[in-house]
Amino acid sequence: MHIGKLVNAARTPFYSMEFFPPADAAQLPDFYDTVERLRVLNPLFVSVTYGAGGRRQQNTLDVTAELVRRGMTVMAHLTCVGAEPQGIEDFLEKLVKAGVDNVLALRGDPPADRSWDWEQAHFRHAADLVRFVRERRPHMGIGVAAYPAPHPESSTFAEDRRHTAEKLRAGADFAVTQLFFDAREYIEMVAQIRAQGLDTPVIPGILPVQSFDSLRRMLSLCGANIPGKLYLALEKAHEEGGPEAVRAAGLDYAVKLIRRLLDEGAPGVHLYTLNKAEMCLRLAEAVERSRQ
Repeated sequence: MHIGKLVNAARTPFYSMEFFPPADAAQLPDFYDTVERLRVLNPLFVSVTYGAGGRRQQNTLDVTAELVRRGMTVMAHLTCVGAEPQGIEDFLEKLVKAGVDNVLALRGDPPADRSWDWEQAHFRHAADLVRFVRERRPHMGIGVAAYPAPHPESSTFAEDRRHTAEKLRAGADFAVTQLFFDAREYIEMVAQIRAQGLDTPVIPGILPVQSFDSLRRMLSLCGANIPGKLYLALEKAHEEGGPEAVRAAGLDYAVKLIRRLLDEGAPGVHLYTLNKAEMCLRLAEAVERSRQ
């Protein structure tokens, strides 16, 4: 199923979810148990991440194929850093054969263990990958990343929004945001995209806070920021009440954030699950209670 068409056809807010393929095959049974537990939320689609620099590509392929077999609409992440056209074409062919009709086209981060010259790369930007996929697979659904707080490499908000618009104009059907914690960032980003004449759906990405340590790790990895008031509240909860107090504080904040986003017209919510079901289920239940 073409995710862009599903998003545009949705008449009520939906959930979608991100999973990462386990590195160890022994973890797969627990992984699929988590996926099955979360099916109760009736996700519009699920996405499967792709290792940095294309590593563990086979894991992504195997997991996406299995989720398709289980009747889910699946989007495979696809990074182009260090990739050559034939390698991308080969992976697209494997995805199509596995029944995967959608990709999230990402540039990816350059390798940290050696110098990197983007001028020498075949694909310099995610927009280059979007154009490549659109030309080779005109009927494939293509999503891209958007950044409510600008990408760390963007010098200004305006520059970041131009890059986002370029990806959308290159042929993307929808965007999924990096995780964020301030609704105003999403609202302003969407308004700036709309001001450039684009009405492409932008799905906000939300991270249910699992623990204070995992939050700090995710923030360091993705470059997202967090309101100081929220960070201090989570830190205090961590010190005074431990992990469950952090989860409770994070849950309360996420419910209010999601309600604000939906009230402002977000088409749905993309949950960064971290391959854990409990907090996602608690969050969805609390959001539903807040609407009654």
